[in-house]
Amino acid sequence: MEPLDCSSRRKFIKAGGIVIASSMLASTRNLMGKEEEKKKENEVAPPEDLMREHGLLKRILLVYGEALRRIDAKADLPPEPIQESAKIIRSFIEDYHEKLEEDFLFPRFKKANKLVDLVDVLLQQHQGGRRLTDITMQFATNQGVKNPDDRRKLADSMRQFIRMYSPHEAREDTVLFPAFRGIVSAHEFDSLGEDFEKKEEELFGDDGFEKMVDKVAGIEKQFGIYDLAQFTPKF
Repeated sequence: MEPLDCSSRRKFIKAGGIVIASSMLASTRNLMGKEEEKKKENEVAPPEDLMREHGLLKRILLVYGEALRRIDAKADLPPEPIQESAKIIRSFIEDYHEKLEEDFLFPRFKKANKLVDLVDVLLQQHQGGRRLTDITMQFATNQGVKNPDDRRKLADSMRQFIRMYSPHEAREDTVLFPAFRGIVSAHEFDSLGEDFEKKEEELFGDDGFEKMVDKVAGIEKQFGIYDLAQFTPKF
């Protein structure tokens, strides 16, 4: 094989450089594509985001239920688990989760003239829930759980909260949320998912939902209702 002259060598090196650059560009694009895919896989759609937050609320309702069981049985009732549960309801459910529904979902259903009667009732229940949380926080104290009249008011507020929110979240999960995709464009649907995520990070930092789940788990442990196996019926 004859040795390459300078001109040929330059052309050869240039061609090799182009091949390497093209290969690197293709690899970068491939990597970016995979990262984008991974990001999309980890994204939570707006209804799914709201439904998993309902799961968190259900666990708090179980804490309220255990408090009511202890009140009815005249058993020991530390106020801290109730107070902490009410604080999570106030900050994460009422001031965040419900505000998302009120600001982003309810107006769109009204604009589309879909499920308007349901939305009106849900909004009224949000307002009623906040009043009940005020009462729960007022009487979930060392003095409140010892005073018979205050203890009764505390029990009534939790009982009414459970009675309202069990059907409330069930109706949203099975009727409102499934209908939401049908009243917004695909782009708007995806954009709202990003807005929800940004709002959560703004209020609660990274992994805000996961932090709340850990808090609720800690409350369940305080109340002795964390172990899931204890709820399995014995035959």
